[in-house]
Amino acid sequence: MMEPVRLTKYARGGGCACKIPPGELEIMVAGLGPATGTAELLVGLDHGDDAAVVRLDERTGLVSTADFFTPVVDDAYDWGRIAAANALSDVYAMGGTPLVALNLLCWPRDVLPLELAREVLRGGQDVAREAGCHLAGGHSVDDDGPKYGLAVTGTVRPEELITLDAGRDGVPLSLTKPLGVGVLNTRHKATGESFPEAVATMSALNREAARAAVAAGIRCGTDVTGFGLLGHASKLARASQVTVAIDTARVPYLAGAREALRDGFVSGGSRRNLEWVTQWTDFGAADEAERLLLADAQTSGGLLVAGEVPGAAVVGELLPRGEHLVVLR
Repeated sequence: MMEPVRLTKYARGGGCACKIPPGELEIMVAGLGPATGTAELLVGLDHGDDAAVVRLDERTGLVSTADFFTPVVDDAYDWGRIAAANALSDVYAMGGTPLVALNLLCWPRDVLPLELAREVLRGGQDVAREAGCHLAGGHSVDDDGPKYGLAVTGTVRPEELITLDAGRDGVPLSLTKPLGVGVLNTRHKATGESFPEAVATMSALNREAARAAVAAGIRCGTDVTGFGLLGHASKLARASQVTVAIDTARVPYLAGAREALRDGFVSGGSRRNLEWVTQWTDFGAADEAERLLLADAQTSGGLLVAGEVPGAAVVGELLPRGEHLVVLR
């Protein structure tokens, strides 16, 4: 039997909280347009959408994305499931269906046993199978720290594309998963405490939410991951030339999230998110704790869509563009 290994101890950040900060990322990619190709590019770099899309024919768009990150939980199998669900979410967030994926694995082979890597891959395989998506090979490298994710290819009907720039004022804003996994994962990393509800939320596919959004005629949205609700809402507001109003009392949270925040378990990524959005956010009466929860870096979060989805929380609405991109009330 292998001795228990705390995978999160091998990561400076956990999950989507290990992303390059959004402000730095914008500077880094500024002016880098897409390389010229032969297929018609339907979605590229303009607004930072969740995936790229090219047109194959009048009825079919090809969706392409990649996502990987450092361990967000200690259990290798659960980490694999979460990372796979997170990568597949980018296709669902565009209104698409994933068809085939490739593993992306970085592993410190002289430090961590290969049996653990196999568990990570098994977790990814099981979630891909649940999604009806082929997982066929991939790429691995010997690295200083463990990282895992998928490169995913899917399809979408061009007329059903969900993008950041299709929002219109007067439309409600819905969130399909509760927030709080960031602070709970930070507590898990520091203390070893387990939070099964958070693991279940992160490993749950956004498939049904995406299908419901497409069926409802929703064409504007994204998923909530490393930039937090405020970060992703501000990207939607900027791309759609609207203001996003968030009703803070309606935002759902996982059990234990407020307690984890109270006890100081806030990632550096979440604090950077809050610093980034402050310049264009009207926080109203929201205190520092509320602001940090709304900026909390999520991993494999829910969809944030302009419209109503059955079972999802309506957390605000889109307003005509005002002085701020995001307004809390």
